[in-house]
Amino acid sequence: MDLPASLLALLNAPLEESPPPPMYPDTDGKTMADNSRQLRWIVLLYCNLCWLFRGRQDVAVHANMLWYVEEGDPKERQAPDVMIIFGRPPGERDSYLQWQEENIPITVVFEILSPSNTIREMRKKQEFYDNYGVEEYYEYDPLTNELSGFRRQGEVWARIRRFDDWVSPRLGVRFNLSNDPMVVESLDGHAFVPFEEIAQRWQDEKQRADNEKQRADNEKVRADSEKQRADRAEERADSEKQRADSEKQRAARLAELSRKVRRGQATAAEVEELDRLEEEIGTA
Repeated sequence: MDLPASLLALLNAPLEESPPPPMYPDTDGKTMADNSRQLRWIVLLYCNLCWLFRGRQDVAVHANMLWYVEEGDPKERQAPDVMIIFGRPPGERDSYLQWQEENIPITVVFEILSPSNTIREMRKKQEFYDNYGVEEYYEYDPLTNELSGFRRQGEVWARIRRFDDWVSPRLGVRFNLSNDPMVVESLDGHAFVPFEEIAQRWQDEKQRADNEKQRADNEKVRADSEKQRADRAEERADSEKQRADSEKQRAARLAELSRKVRRGQATAAEVEELDRLEEEIGTA
């Protein structure tokens, strides 16, 4: 059986080679988080730090992004849960290639622990961050509510011994471990809150604003109604005054004409006017 020429050409065509993998992959193949606690803390820190440094063009905040430190060495990398870089602009990045970022290392790193993390693994991460110039490192276990960390003092990476009076030099935040889970607070006392709470506050504030507007609209309607009633009352008062003035004028004219008639000084027209006025009063 002869095959069609088009099918023979397809079968004999050379196989296309797959493109080589990128030298600096954008993913290490690991999940962002192992459980909901870890994910919640990553998102909480990332979102609130983005808000804290909103508008700053010299601070970049990222999460779950690979950091490559040396060009030509794709194995020398880490993927901090949350990272803050001072001296670099915010914006989208596939990964943080330090040599393309004016060779500025990550400034602050947060690692959120999960049960799968081993002591050996975390020590290797600490050594990596120490070796490559991280200024502040925080390691939080949401399951036990334990926080540990290091800060750079010159060339020395020193452990942070106490957190009850500690303020991050770079971030300007406190870590309140008297609560479980920990509460992260800005220096003005605002606690880091999850998105759903921010959204609820926004919704509550919008509802209050809508209620205030409705009350203001109702007050305006009532005020307009009161003004209309007042205007109608004023119109009635003006009409009553006009009638009273007219009655007064008619009474005065009647008295004047009556005097003229009694004195024999009235003209025929005035006598006729008197009769008409008396007739009007009689029928009123």
